[in-house]
Amino acid sequence: MSAKKVPTFEERLRRLQEVVAALEGGELDLETSVRLYKEGLELSRSCREQLEKARNEVRILTEAGTEQPFDEQVLDEAGDER
Repeated sequence: MSAKKVPTFEERLRRLQEVVAALEGGELDLETSVRLYKEGLELSRSCREQLEKARNEVRILTEAGTEQPFDEQVLDEAGDER
């Protein structure tokens, strides 16, 4: 039994773009349009969730980096007034 490969963010985004282009083309029958619309919603949701997860990870890393003590000597050497 082989494990199903999970598509990357880029693969899902590319597929979403294909779905949108097909729907905008207006050449599809109703059944195909509905199927693609559902697929597009799922792709959009999964991409949005992954982006939100990445955004949160960056925020956490950024906040972790700012928790270090501030070096006042750097300001003095730069000529900034307090």
